Amino acid sequence: MASTKTLIAALIATATLATPMAASAAPWQSINQRQANLERRIDQGVRNGALNRNEAQRLRGQFRDLARLEADYRRSNGLSRRERLDLDRRFDALSSRIKIQKQDRQRRH
Repeated sequence: MASTKTLIAALIATATLATPMAASAAPWQSINQRQANLERRIDQGVRNGALNRNEAQRLRGQFRDLARLEADYRRSNGLSRRERLDLDRRFDALSSRIKIQKQDRQRRH
């Protein structure tokens, strides 16, 4: 009985320590998943009025530029580690711009 309680206590302690790390780490997404997510967020912002026409056009243009860059990278023998890191950084920046534009209170008229 004492060993069962010790085992349960150890499992709880392990789960408690592991949970904050797992919760703080963003799950990895493929480039296609990230692109689909960004596109969905822009579309959602247009539908609910959080993005006005100019904001949406500008963000979609930046999205297309990023998609072209990715295609260029892939044409040169696939993605290198450096290229993947560059795309990740650019996706993060675009994601931040989408968030800022959706929260800037400039609404569709």
